[in-house]
Amino acid sequence: MESSCLLVILLVFLVPVTKAQVPGFVNIDCGGSSAHTDDIGLQWSPDSNYPFGQRANTSSLVHNNNKTQYNTVRFFPADDRKYCYTLNVTTGLRYLVRATFLYGNFDNTNVYPKFVISLDATYWDTIVINDPITPVVSEMVVLAPSPSLSVCLYNASSGVPFISTIELRQFNGSMYNTNFETQYFLFMAARVNFGALSNASIRYPDDPFDRIWQSDAIKKQNYLVDVAPGTEKVSTTKPIFVDRFEMPPVKVMQTAVVGNNGTLTYRMNLDNFPGNAWAFTYMAEIQELGPNETRQFNVVLPYGPPVNQAVVNVQENANGNYRLYEPGFNNVSLPFIASLLFRQTNDSTRGPILNAFEVFKYVLIDFGSLDATVMASLVASYRKAVWAQEGGDPCLPASWSWVECNSRPKVISIDLSGKNLTGNIPQELISLTGLVELYLNGNSLIGSIPDFSGCPNLQIIHLENNGLTGSLPSSLANLPNLKEVYVQNNNLSGVIPKGLLRKSVVFNFSGNPGLHPSREARNNYVIISSVAGAVLLLIFLAACYLCKYKKKGRKRGKIGRLPVSQLLSELDSEPAHRFELSEIEDATKDFEKVIGKGGFGSVYYGELNDGSEIAVKVHNTESNQGIREFINEVTLLSRIHHKRLVKFLGYSQQDDTNILVYEFMHEGTLAEHLRGPPEKKISSWVKRMEIAEDAAKGIEYLHTGCSPEIIHRDLKSSNILLDKNMRAKVSDLGLSKLMDNGTYVSSMIKGTIGYLDPEYYVTQQFTVKSDIYSFGIILLELISGCDPISMEHFGEDFKNIAEWARDYIQNGNIHAIIDRSLEPTYDIYSIWKIAEVAVMCVKPRGMERPSISEVLKEIQEAILIEQKAATSAVESIAIFARNSSESSWDIGEC
Repeated sequence: MESSCLLVILLVFLVPVTKAQVPGFVNIDCGGSSAHTDDIGLQWSPDSNYPFGQRANTSSLVHNNNKTQYNTVRFFPADDRKYCYTLNVTTGLRYLVRATFLYGNFDNTNVYPKFVISLDATYWDTIVINDPITPVVSEMVVLAPSPSLSVCLYNASSGVPFISTIELRQFNGSMYNTNFETQYFLFMAARVNFGALSNASIRYPDDPFDRIWQSDAIKKQNYLVDVAPGTEKVSTTKPIFVDRFEMPPVKVMQTAVVGNNGTLTYRMNLDNFPGNAWAFTYMAEIQELGPNETRQFNVVLPYGPPVNQAVVNVQENANGNYRLYEPGFNNVSLPFIASLLFRQTNDSTRGPILNAFEVFKYVLIDFGSLDATVMASLVASYRKAVWAQEGGDPCLPASWSWVECNSRPKVISIDLSGKNLTGNIPQELISLTGLVELYLNGNSLIGSIPDFSGCPNLQIIHLENNGLTGSLPSSLANLPNLKEVYVQNNNLSGVIPKGLLRKSVVFNFSGNPGLHPSREARNNYVIISSVAGAVLLLIFLAACYLCKYKKKGRKRGKIGRLPVSQLLSELDSEPAHRFELSEIEDATKDFEKVIGKGGFGSVYYGELNDGSEIAVKVHNTESNQGIREFINEVTLLSRIHHKRLVKFLGYSQQDDTNILVYEFMHEGTLAEHLRGPPEKKISSWVKRMEIAEDAAKGIEYLHTGCSPEIIHRDLKSSNILLDKNMRAKVSDLGLSKLMDNGTYVSSMIKGTIGYLDPEYYVTQQFTVKSDIYSFGIILLELISGCDPISMEHFGEDFKNIAEWARDYIQNGNIHAIIDRSLEPTYDIYSIWKIAEVAVMCVKPRGMERPSISEVLKEIQEAILIEQKAATSAVESIAIFARNSSESSWDIGEC
């Protein structure tokens, strides 16, 4: 009896707390087989009785680290299901929920997984694995909305979903109390210990709530400690009074960084941003100040709202030394790369100090599907059955394996056939107002069939092969959409309702000796059955004919076998204008003036009779781009129109000559204005950002404004053209492809070396993130003025601009990559912002790169920084940073 009870508890995974367990802590070793104690004294319970997925061992590289919980994982099929662990909580209490994922090449494939996790029906995070031995940690702070929380994994886009550990930590009192906690969870984006004495994180037992405070010593690429001039670490061994607010651990508050030159500047990547945030700094005066010394400073968000206090005085606000003070924001909008600036006031004798900070993103709670309560009641009656233990919401974010839902979301189909159901048909089913299909066949159900009048959308009912008794309810005949009723092989009796036989319903009641139609209905039943059979036969024959016809149509419709004019006439878009060859020859004066050359061929200047200036691309027969690219560009440009794409005017196809006609862009290519003669170079940083904004808008239209989306596939600075007002437009869509489920598979290398996505070489798949990589290279060109590839510029240490620039940026030396031809009026914060966006764009794996919409938003915010810089404090600090760094930064020439 005891073992049976324990099995039930473990199957729904309400893990019991052992005697040695810390109160309020739950630690689940996913894939583990036995309980153990880790190196910091926490007790771990295995999930050995969890009914889903499989367990696997991680590689030997992970082992022998005193963390047995990382030696195994539990993994799941890469299907359309979700797999959930359900945790017991107390409604109305606040918890930290933490999930950890250490890949360890458990499946011996070295395919790094990417999948989604949710908390109940609420999206939590996308888990992206970057290497086999570094754990990925994701946390939420929640006010428990119900007696249980479900941690669910689903929707793998690479590899398979897996999990290493799940942890639950109960908080005290009002920790992390917000005004929005009944509508929003808090997703942890950053928690940093500044001035840390080592690379090690601080957690339990130093933090009694077992938060993980990451050392700033391993974050130099973002947190510019020991890099920015005048920044140094300070520490104390004296106790710090922290018994207030969020209670950061004493050990965290005993270290800090100070800005001896008057400023502290920090930049950080924020997971899952942009968004609204709960963001607080933790400060304590841990240096002895003289009687006339003060430490006062402003907190500035360069592109955010004004701070909640004009001046921070740590000692005064903390009521003395060695006491916690928490300035911050309950609700502030932050980008995915955020900046903080702490600036000493004029009347202060000491520079700013910072001990720690935390940033959480507000995540709107999805309270689940409309039928969640009814379905929870249904599965509660079958706790021992594996199918009833899937956990989470029945519909969101993915439905249970035996349930289908619509977009509302409501349950529309239930398939519990062959699930060993006993007893009566569950009464909860008649409360599902959206139910369309119900399959309960092949069970051991008894009793009568209930009244399904509360399910007006029911079309299909399968109750065959059970032990049901009683008569068929007359209410079945009143269901307006009913199409199928199967009740054969039960113990039903009585007269079949007349209305049911009069309906055009597929109806099988054989194997019920006591069930029969009324005498006057029998003849009608035979006639209806015959008519229904004839209709089905006609439908089948029509389907066969249509299928054969479509196959013939497909054979006739292969691209490349039709002239362009005929192909365009069959498009569901406005046909492109067809120029006569003689008209093109007149406009170009027999192709007199060459204004450019590309992979397609030469480009000539022309002028039409109405005075319109044109650029004429003539296909070179020796070009590596042929008729396929020509047709592709014509068909694509015929259906897309945007002011940030070079306007396509038409084409000519005559005498084996293929010609494309565009509007003339007076100022040529962006590449010419970055690396051309001095008189052509763009020296204004603001103008370069405006060009980036224009180009990003054109790409955003291709990625999000077209249906299906379009991948450009050859983004580069020479394919960004400038008009006479120096406004940018994207050109050359000859290699572009319509997306198929987000990817395009290519067996040939396409694009331009230096701009090509390195992931493409491995996978042979173009995605929108391939365009993002190319655009990141363009952003680095705008900052540096350098070529994408140059041994002369980058030396033997770096292969390309991405590696070269990333090394300087991650070491805090932004000045080393700035183009010397830029006017020195720029604001360093805007260049930092573009540089960090560029580094995000050129990350090795596409899934780690931002979308073009996110990139565009960052560019626009960088422009806003410049616009607001004239009289702001940010400008004065930027000037100070430039002046103070003349002798301390390495300069990287290109």
